[in-house]
Amino acid sequence: MKVVAIVGSIRKESYNLKLAKYIQERYKDRFDLEILSVRELPHYDQDIEMNPSEAVTAFKGKVAAADAVLWITPEYNYSIPGVLKNAIDWLSRVEKVLIGKPSWIMGATMGTLGTVRAQQHLRDILFCPGVGASLLPGNEVYIGAVHEKMDEAGKITHEPTVKFLDLVVDNFIKWFEQQQSLSK
Repeated sequence: MKVVAIVGSIRKESYNLKLAKYIQERYKDRFDLEILSVRELPHYDQDIEMNPSEAVTAFKGKVAAADAVLWITPEYNYSIPGVLKNAIDWLSRVEKVLIGKPSWIMGATMGTLGTVRAQQHLRDILFCPGVGASLLPGNEVYIGAVHEKMDEAGKITHEPTVKFLDLVVDNFIKWFEQQQSLSK
């Protein structure tokens, strides 16, 4: 299975980027995960949506070609970061590459709630017409106090979190396979 991860942070030492890299390494025998950057995407502009930049075209092409999308978001002011919303805006216009795309969400923060509010907003956005992603039900991954659960290299050292991630990955793969069998 080919999965793309879209991380809602462009900070070089982002805990959410480290989480994506951890998922990529830990589950490399279960699926191929490519982490996409949203840094190069210009601001969405309807005036250029029919003739977007190469960065937008390449980004949309990778999402379209993927079997699934893993969304990993920090929480900024009780919501998703603007760079993540911008990426979704590009993905939802002209070629609407997210419609029906199997997706799942994770997020990490130093706070105690682990991106609960941001993920709720992200779910609302992913369900709207024009986006229409198919989301793994339940299995919310809210990693609070991530700075206490991850070492400097990005390895999750908190065993209950590791076990929970293992469970969610298993659940996603089973759900994905069910979705695929239903569409045949």
